[in-house]
Amino acid sequence: MPDKDTAKDTSAAPSAAVENFLKAVYTLQQAGTEPTDPVSTNALSEHLGVTAPSVTDMAQRMTAAGMVDYKRYRGVTLTQAGETVALKVLRRHRLIELYLVVELGYELRDVHDEAERLEHAVSDRFIEAIARKLGDPVLDPHGDPIPTADGCIAERALLSLAELPVGTPAAVCRLKADSAEMLQHVLDRGFNLGARVQVIERDPFQGPVSVLVDDAPRTIGQMVAACILVEPVEPDQS
Repeated sequence: MPDKDTAKDTSAAPSAAVENFLKAVYTLQQAGTEPTDPVSTNALSEHLGVTAPSVTDMAQRMTAAGMVDYKRYRGVTLTQAGETVALKVLRRHRLIELYLVVELGYELRDVHDEAERLEHAVSDRFIEAIARKLGDPVLDPHGDPIPTADGCIAERALLSLAELPVGTPAAVCRLKADSAEMLQHVLDRGFNLGARVQVIERDPFQGPVSVLVDDAPRTIGQMVAACILVEPVEPDQS
């Protein structure tokens, strides 16, 4: 009987806490200098809004389950099994966000928290129905890549407006705001996906950045500029 119970536990779907933990490790690894670098327990604690001892306890349990590799004083990295789960949750989250915007008319600033609640409650069948309904999209409404059903994700080499060389025309491709308020601030200034931008002047020492957004002048701070990811484009010949 104990063997049967153990088998049942092993095959059970991960809990919301486990999925959130693995997704957080993946997100922070991707945001680091190298995607394979370990993520510190302090960074995970801040990202998840839980105590450092809670993160350590989860990391140890996930190591035992084969989902992460945790080494004290070094941090946490995902195993292949852990990355598979993390990408599955990201697929759910990003497809739900897009569905909320396209089909239900949600404002972009509102979709993240809604998707956080829904991503653990819906079935794989429901998510694949959303994907078919939306035409198997590759990007969510923030411009983030949507993992495929088999766990592949296509990352793009983008620059932030804080890095874009002065005078280089570019298109807004991704919005990485840390909060709904920051996202709305960015949108209110015209930095929608696909908008044409060009840095006109960048003050030194973290000073303001002067930008043309679809030919309209805007001045933003360095923190805002770092949230707006762009791709250089050919100059407009019209």
